Amino acid sequence: MAVTVRLFARLREIAGADELARPTADSVAGVWQGLVTEWPALGPYADSLSCAVNAQYARMTTAVRDGDEVAFLPPVSGG
Repeated sequence: MAVTVRLFARLREIAGADELARPTADSVAGVWQGLVTEWPALGPYADSLSCAVNAQYARMTTAVRDGDEVAFLPPVSGG
């Protein structure tokens, strides 16, 4: 049982991939914690992330099911 994790911008650079397969967790926060365990440098982004489940903005408390796509988007600035 797994979810697809999509990472954007700096998060993608830290993990070295834009898409990962990870074990299903109870919530978006559980998926995030698994990533931080593997890549501790992701940790500081936790308070400023936007999250989505199946292309719909979600909260960290949103439930996750097998086969879902979970996306993490850091704040982005540009000109």
